[in-house]
Amino acid sequence: MASRVVSKNLFNFKLLGEMDPEAKSVEDQHEQMRTHPDAKDMVEKLEELCLKHDPESNKEYTEMLRAAVVPVMIALGENEAFAYGGEQTNTTFIKVPTSHDGEFDVTVEVYTPKCLEGETKRAAYLHAHGGGCMSLSAADVRKSVQCIAPDLNVVVFNVDYRIAPETKCPNNIKDFYEVIKYVIKNADSLGIDPAKIVIAGESGGGYICLGAMVLLAENNETNLVKLAMPAVPMVDDYCFSDPLPMTKEERQAHGSMRKVWGALIAADFEEQKSSPYLFPGKASEELLEKFPPTIILESEFDMFITEASRLANRLRRAGRLLEFVVIPGGTHMSIWVPGTKTNKDLKDTIKTIAKEYIHS
Repeated sequence: MASRVVSKNLFNFKLLGEMDPEAKSVEDQHEQMRTHPDAKDMVEKLEELCLKHDPESNKEYTEMLRAAVVPVMIALGENEAFAYGGEQTNTTFIKVPTSHDGEFDVTVEVYTPKCLEGETKRAAYLHAHGGGCMSLSAADVRKSVQCIAPDLNVVVFNVDYRIAPETKCPNNIKDFYEVIKYVIKNADSLGIDPAKIVIAGESGGGYICLGAMVLLAENNETNLVKLAMPAVPMVDDYCFSDPLPMTKEERQAHGSMRKVWGALIAADFEEQKSSPYLFPGKASEELLEKFPPTIILESEFDMFITEASRLANRLRRAGRLLEFVVIPGGTHMSIWVPGTKTNKDLKDTIKTIAKEYIHS
């Protein structure tokens, strides 16, 4: 068992009980797009496909959702607010060889702040992109993730892990885990300080991050990672419970999340439904006590707020939680939209975390 971590108790946000006006505006725009006559047929078709679990419907659902999600996220990355990321960093690429699911090289995009070029003991920030583990790629989120490097004064490793349904659990989390081990093993040649390894990810990438934490705990490798920072993460199977007591956002998303977990990510849902590889929130107390020091970032009106809160409570009791931060008034998407107050709160929070927990 690792020693209990000590929180600096840096954050004391007061929750609003209602969406921030800018966050509500973002959600209203999404609702208008979803209910627009041109999108009605697609939305109804996706809802119909959620109830089916045969290979053909799974394929059609995946293709439709990717067609809807990927262009939106790429367009978000084109926001001029992210331009400085590319201007202030140098981008290179590495290939990490793996063999857990055939011979496969995981592509990793590396963003190095120009001000850190030539230094040999730099903090490393390993990032798993969002997209529900079944859409998006490292390249799709490149422009926004590049900004993390100068913002936090770290070298960012943006991991293009394989996604579902082409790659099933646990091979998705093993891709990310193998990159962690590669960066640590090659720290000297990469100019990385092995004592300052941070792993992070948002949404589906939060699940990938948490799954890698399970593997680290199982292999008694807690000491390899200084900080784990899953954000608005997919954690467990709460979506399969009765939707009546769920929040509005959880209830709206529970059908699609059942589809994603059960038909796309899991190799065999019935066999894996109790596994912490599929649902990290089901990790045993013994495993949680071996998790890396953890900060969970959440949003007040996120669709995963209940499951993330439950995991935060368990990690706190296990002595592995540094902070559980809930951005007031934010939603799953609004905290990533530049110009909103919730995005500013998130960025300021992460910068504070970097100063107090990564570089200190």
